[in-house]
Amino acid sequence: MQYQQLGNTGVFVSRLCLGAMTFGGAEGLFEVIGGLDQTAVNSLVNKSLEAGINFFDTANVYSLGESETLLGKALGTRRKEVVVASKAFGRMGKGPNDVGVSRLHIMQAVEGSLQRMGTDYIDLYQIHGFDPVTPFEETLSALTDLVRQGKVRYVGCSNLAAWHIVKALGISALQHFEKFVSLQAYYSLAGRDLEREIVPMLQDQKLGLMVWSPLAGGFLSGKFTRDGANTEGRRSKFTFPPVDPEKGHNIVDAMRKVAARRKATVAQVALAWLLHQPSVTTVIIGAKTEAQLNDNLGAVNVSLTAEDLEELDAVSRLPPEYPGWMFSFQGSDRIPGGQRDFSKYMETKK
Repeated sequence: MQYQQLGNTGVFVSRLCLGAMTFGGAEGLFEVIGGLDQTAVNSLVNKSLEAGINFFDTANVYSLGESETLLGKALGTRRKEVVVASKAFGRMGKGPNDVGVSRLHIMQAVEGSLQRMGTDYIDLYQIHGFDPVTPFEETLSALTDLVRQGKVRYVGCSNLAAWHIVKALGISALQHFEKFVSLQAYYSLAGRDLEREIVPMLQDQKLGLMVWSPLAGGFLSGKFTRDGANTEGRRSKFTFPPVDPEKGHNIVDAMRKVAARRKATVAQVALAWLLHQPSVTTVIIGAKTEAQLNDNLGAVNVSLTAEDLEELDAVSRLPPEYPGWMFSFQGSDRIPGGQRDFSKYMETKK
């Protein structure tokens, strides 16, 4: 296993993080996503620890807290050996204040998470999304209090826009609140939207990136074909996150070629591509079986060549979008080598 610094902190986390979204859930959405009981969870967690994974991610909303309970029991006495991340935002009750990132809900949510996981602190506590009615000042103040109380070590965010994060960082700097150290976001070969604004922001502000759904909800696992014959996997019942089918299948075709050259599976190529991206700190993997987990673990040993990366980039890259293409056009005279090229261009105009 390989390890990488989490944002600008002194903490190092494994390049693969075990996500606990498949833990628990006897009915409804989470039955489709996971439905794993304690025995199955114990097996996956122990296998992950043996492989060198020291990073585990869950959320209070996963199976309405059952995921946190199962994870806490599975870690047991090894809790202090690992970095545990959880999240708050989702609805946890029927009341009007049982959702969001208000001070009231955050304080209630963290106490619930601590109790369910059987721990007295959470290493990384993340807001799970953007709350349009709660000011960032209120949320960040509450998170700062949790850090000062020793209940939380670091704070992060998930599913925010670039401007949300920069605004929050500015407020933290001005008010001396705790700063977000990481972002958890969707990123895959079939969904590269965050490369437009979020990735440059993360690199500029030195925030870590935790990738969720690296296989695009199973689309990039290699199980699904153009004829739609495959009915296995959660994506056949829950098509999330959204994927452009035609472009997606073209990407999978290219992945199959790379996988054949590298003697890897299609899923391993999808994970390895992310691990080759300089902005990515860790990739969150979710598994329902040991076979799936073993396959995902193998991704850290898949080395992609420049040719492989170019082939995958060509079929999956984002179309040019304003103002991005204008930055490239105007900035060509400001980067190393660009000025020389521009001089040659001017010479041709004389």
